Amino acid sequence: MASLWRRAMVYLGLQDDDEFDDYADYDYDDDGEEPPPVRETREPAPVRELQNAPPGPVRSQAEFREQAPLDTGLVRPVPRDDTPSMTPPRPAVVRTQPTAARVHVVEPQGFNDAQEVGDRLKAGQPVMLNLRGLSRELQRRLIDFSSGLAYAVGATMQKVDDHVFLLTPNNVDVSQEEKERLRAKGLYRI
Repeated sequence: MASLWRRAMVYLGLQDDDEFDDYADYDYDDDGEEPPPVRETREPAPVRELQNAPPGPVRSQAEFREQAPLDTGLVRPVPRDDTPSMTPPRPAVVRTQPTAARVHVVEPQGFNDAQEVGDRLKAGQPVMLNLRGLSRELQRRLIDFSSGLAYAVGATMQKVDDHVFLLTPNNVDVSQEEKERLRAKGLYRI
């Protein structure tokens, strides 16, 4: 275990590798010639004399940013106060006044009629789903589809009678007179 730690420390450069100490005095130059001198190909950058510079006022970082030229082609640092996103922040919940709408009644004959439920609900119209007279398997499939659809578009789904469901969009209320009209048809018991 100690060798594992030792190898890790050697790898990280925290300890010298004793394995190569034996080769430290070995001369690798076989022909005896000296290597050519290394030439520096570029001029060193000029060093500004700070000793002879006149004393100036100490500027804060904000003052320095204001005076710094912005057209240098460099990336401008974003102050920490600014938001990094390009879109303005939106409120998390947007509340709208509920509107009253006429309920569309769907009495499906097969699973292909589920598209009508989805189209009406996406358009913002409440949908009454009457599943009376259908097989258990088809009822289950239509209920699963409708509950997933209601979740996806932010609607509510409630059972209003035996095998009858009301799907209501988020910003729509069913008026009391509409509920009375549905009661008269035998579709609304609550």
